[in-house]
This record gives sequence, structure tokens and C-alpha cells, in this order.
Amino acid sequence: MPNDMSSAVGVAEAVDLRRVGSHPDYWYPLCWSDEIKPGKMLARRFAGEPIVVYRGKSGQVFALEDRCAHRQVPLHLGVVAGDTVKCSYHGWTYDCAGACVDVPYIGMGDNRLPNGVKSYPCREIEGLVFVFPGDPALAEERLPSGLGSARNGAYKTRRLNREVACHYSFMHENLFDMNHQFLHRKQMGMIKAKCLGRDNGPNWAEVRYTFSRTAGSGTVGETAILGVVRGRGEGDFTDLMVIRTDYPYQSLKVFVGGGDPVLDVWLGYTPLDKAQRENRTFGYLSVKRPGVPLLIDIAWPFITKFTEAIFQEDRDIVEFEQAAHDAQGSDWNNEIFPPIRDLRAVLARCGVRLDAPQEA
Repeated sequence: MPNDMSSAVGVAEAVDLRRVGSHPDYWYPLCWSDEIKPGKMLARRFAGEPIVVYRGKSGQVFALEDRCAHRQVPLHLGVVAGDTVKCSYHGWTYDCAGACVDVPYIGMGDNRLPNGVKSYPCREIEGLVFVFPGDPALAEERLPSGLGSARNGAYKTRRLNREVACHYSFMHENLFDMNHQFLHRKQMGMIKAKCLGRDNGPNWAEVRYTFSRTAGSGTVGETAILGVVRGRGEGDFTDLMVIRTDYPYQSLKVFVGGGDPVLDVWLGYTPLDKAQRENRTFGYLSVKRPGVPLLIDIAWPFITKFTEAIFQEDRDIVEFEQAAHDAQGSDWNNEIFPPIRDLRAVLARCGVRLDAPQEA
């Protein structure tokens, strides 16, 4: 690891990473684009803050604080009128910038309009609706450049979407650390991961692996993922896996013999509660289409079953990790794997302390 990163690792070890929150000055997914029809609203949360996402008559999506400035009731109980939202209680109306533009039972002059509600930069990116909870001045420069291969026609893609009762850092660590393959022995047999190298920077970390099978055999689903794109005679598990955290997102790519990845996974973790002990994981899993037409469509049910089984095992284990942290009251983990120590330094450096004193 570069010398200038060594002090950052020390910082990561000195703080409880599970009390470091997701930094609000980034874009976070809240829902899928097709969940919001024109004139409809959805109630969502970011780190305990209620947010209402709605699609106006124009077709554009907007995001506001989900509390009416009048009596604090949720705005998502109301109605969409054009590109505005009317509170269900007294009909107070807010435009897409959060300004109160009408109180129907009082003759209004411009100088009598009450305060509005907070608005959030909101953007649709490749089928996901993102909001920017932090400083709006930083929003444009921090837009995600892409979400893996989700919109690439050379791939078949499925959505990943689940709520997980753990701090988002457990999710990053779980994916980054392929030494936990013993957890998946029922799905994949006995797999040994070999770390080929690692790199990191101020807001990113990367690790590279190859694998060998030491016992047992894989399921049909595991074979299908790589089997539909690997040529005959190439052997088993001679591939390169690259896992990368580009704060706050994560990706996993598998390469077979160079070229484009045959498996491309993009993930975003949105904290739900104020303590950030829960997250909603959004993602795309894309598999390269082989040369034989329809082969991947035949294999897809097996791929789906296999990946769901893997995700369920990972979900269970990270929730056990969170439960242990809650019972112990702090992070007792004894982490010795250098790539995970790199990753923890990135998460500690880029996040925001949840227990930091608030400015007056």
C-alpha cells in the first residue's frame, strides 16, 4: 500500500466504522424509474430523513422533504397537481423547488407566502432515481458516470433490490473480501480465492482475485454464469475478478481471457434509518450474451436462482455482523486482510461521523 495511505488506515482502526455515516454529498438511489408513474408519489428515506419522490405532469421526477411545513404531516399522502404537490390535510401547495405557492383558504399576496420545504436535486440515471441529500452546489460534478453494463445490449441484466438490516460498510466489506467463499460452499463447493493485487486512492479501493476449486462442484446456476461465455477447454476458475469501491458505490467484474467483463455488477447502498443500521441495496447484475442466440435466456432461471441463494447467504451473515456490533456496543472486528484494511480506510475517510458534535 502507498505510504501516504498508511496514516489513513490508522484513522480507520481508531474509529468505529459502524458509526461513520454515508456522506450526504453524493448521489444515492431511492427507487426505480418505473415505480413512479406520472402524477404519482413515493415515500422514501435517506438516513432517517423522509423524502417524497414524485413525477409531475411534465414527466420529470422531483424530490422534496416529506413533511408539510404547516402541520408536518407527510406530503406523500397528498396529490400531484401538474408539477406541484398538494398536502392532503389543508391543501397547501409546493412547487418542485419546495416553495409554498398556495394556501387555498387564505387570500395570498407574495409577501404572505409561508416558508416551504427542502428540495433535493433529483435525477434519473439508467432506470434508477437518485437524489443528492447534501450541498446542491456539488450535485452536478458528482453525478455517477454509469451503472455498469445495465444499458448495454450485449448483456442480459437483472435488478438487485433488497433491504438489509446492517450498516452499509458491512456490505462493502462482504463483497470486497472473497476469502469468505466457505460461506457459499453449498452453492459452489470449496473455492479458494487468491488475491492477485490491490490498489487504493483517496476515495477508492480495488482488489483483484483469481480462484481455484479445491473440492466439490458448483450448481447449475454457477456453471451457467461463466459457462455460457467461456470456451471449451479453458479449465475451471482461471478467471480474473476485479472488485472496486468508488465511494459510495461498488462494482464487481469478472473477465475471461481479457476483453469486456463477462459478469458486471454495480451496487449502491442507501442508508435508511438515522443510525444507519439498515440499508436498501440497489444494483444491476449483467451477464455477457454468448454467441449462441437464446442460450443465456435458457440459462437465466438457473442464474437467477443461484445469485439469489448467494445474496441470501450474504444478507444473513452481514445481519449477524450487525447484531454482534449492537450487542457488543462497538466494532470488535479483528481485520487482518490488507485489502479490507485499505477499504475501511476509504470508508472512514469519505464518510461522516454520526456521533460528531453538531455546530451551534
